[in-house]
Amino acid sequence: MTIAVCPGSFDPFTLGHLDVVRRARTLFDGVVVGVAKNAGKTGLLTLDERVEIVRAALAADPATADVRAEVVPGLVVDFCREVGATAMVKGLRGGGDLDAELPMALANRHLTGVETVYLPADPAYAHVASSLVKDIARHGGAIEDMVPDGVAAVVRAALAAQQR
Repeated sequence: MTIAVCPGSFDPFTLGHLDVVRRARTLFDGVVVGVAKNAGKTGLLTLDERVEIVRAALAADPATADVRAEVVPGLVVDFCREVGATAMVKGLRGGGDLDAELPMALANRHLTGVETVYLPADPAYAHVASSLVKDIARHGGAIEDMVPDGVAAVVRAALAAQQR
């Protein structure tokens, strides 16, 4: 059985992320979404909130209902070993994503043998980034067409809590 991990900080989880998970599920026998902390980013949502919205989105989609989401407690490659994954799957929106991701993929393969599989973003979601979603929401814009059902309300609540 081949298992892949779709890792990310998912702050918040977007329809682009969900599309990558759906497509990964067609390529591998099992998929685990690894929700990780990103030390280089200040998060809007707590780790628990991010895991909760990912789980809700996966459960609501018949194509991903058997995909589980778990917290990545340390290095993603160590998490891959823990769950028995031989690959990571990541989406690429453009060349900038590849430039940022390739050195990490090479290091991960060197350290553990875990391969990284890149899926080009669906053109419908290529412009969607978690940072863009947060920025639009901060300015009162509609984000419902960029995130799974229920996520927009969680993002708005977190932004409102920041204002207090």
